[in-house]
Amino acid sequence: MAPSGTPRGGPPLTEEAAEELLRCICFKTGPPRTVGVELEWLVHDLRDPREPVRPPRLAAALDTVRSLPLVSSLTFEPGGQLELSSLPAGSLMECLDSLSSDLAAVRAALGPLGLTLSGYGVDPWHAPRERVLREPRYDAMEIALGRTGPAGRAMMCESASVQVCLDAGYEEPGPLGYLRRWELAHLFGAVLVAVFANSPQHGGGRTGWRSTRQALWADLDPVRALAPPADGDPRGEWTAHVLDTPVLCVRAEEGPWLVPEGLTFREWLRTGGPRPADADDLRYHMTTLFPPVRPRGHLELRMIDAQPGADGWMVPVAVTTAVFEDAEAAEAVYRAVRPLAELAGPGLAPRNPLWLRAARDGLADPLLHAVAVEVFAAAGPALRRIGASERVRRAVDAFRERYVDPGNCPADELQVMTS
Repeated sequence: MAPSGTPRGGPPLTEEAAEELLRCICFKTGPPRTVGVELEWLVHDLRDPREPVRPPRLAAALDTVRSLPLVSSLTFEPGGQLELSSLPAGSLMECLDSLSSDLAAVRAALGPLGLTLSGYGVDPWHAPRERVLREPRYDAMEIALGRTGPAGRAMMCESASVQVCLDAGYEEPGPLGYLRRWELAHLFGAVLVAVFANSPQHGGGRTGWRSTRQALWADLDPVRALAPPADGDPRGEWTAHVLDTPVLCVRAEEGPWLVPEGLTFREWLRTGGPRPADADDLRYHMTTLFPPVRPRGHLELRMIDAQPGADGWMVPVAVTTAVFEDAEAAEAVYRAVRPLAELAGPGLAPRNPLWLRAARDGLADPLLHAVAVEVFAAAGPALRRIGASERVRRAVDAFRERYVDPGNCPADELQVMTS
């Protein structure tokens, strides 16, 4: 084992080599073919979700779930949230079917233990939740994010989401090109926040936000949770953003990890301290950046609240995939969301006026409501064209009739249920 503070993954990295590496790995272009999903769930008491699940009981349940033969990758968030990450799938239905099977197995294992998976963007009743994972990464994260307030700890321990992962797209221009998809993601992303907002209550009280989870992300860190400018060269803008974001931690083989304050990765490369950085450090640094759309070769869309019901998560996955994978829908939705750029202004997501209105007002905002209606009108036929099952199409139609058409979101029902 190497002594604490020594390089971990190879020779020291130069600033020029870091820029080249980032440009090569952040957008891997080609025909859009695959879709992946990461589902986060809060774990609640089956009989009374207001009853706290104590760490020993939660730890025993997690051990039971770990023994299941799942296709998806199973991990746990710092507050004990359960996460299932699908393998990259060749179609929407392959992805949905695989995750559905794994979720059924997890629920079957938790039920006899008196526990259930709950789909809320943040925990409506329990805040603060105790951090149950004691690992160097999360120890460092709590210190670093805690410097700017309580939002970081709440994000770590009390939030849950639906994350949709899609290919970056073609190198060439057009509705399925990576330039268009990058711009679309940052405008359409605000619509996804509004449509699927599902966290109006936190710690037993109303917050004034329909998506409190998104409000937490907006308040998380001065730089770490921001998007780079979405209207320039994506590779260049993202490369600069990564290098100019402060390092969350410097990993060590032994002992606690160093949590520097204000040291950007670029400065780390230039100074060589507290130890020389290598390519593995750069890759790890990228996992500590939390913008609403994160390029990791593919695009991670990270702005959707966890959804109610056993299968509610399928609707945002289906709608998002249809919009990005079907050229006709992509073009129609791009035209619908393009006027939102004026509302967003020059500010960066998720702190610009567009994203803040989406998180606060949901579809009560008339402009976002009108755009959402157009989005679902385009997504419906696209789902048939990309091979979505009748069950999935019915679920999307039911969501549209229940929420989108009248201008509501899941948060509006949760407000009634918990009043």
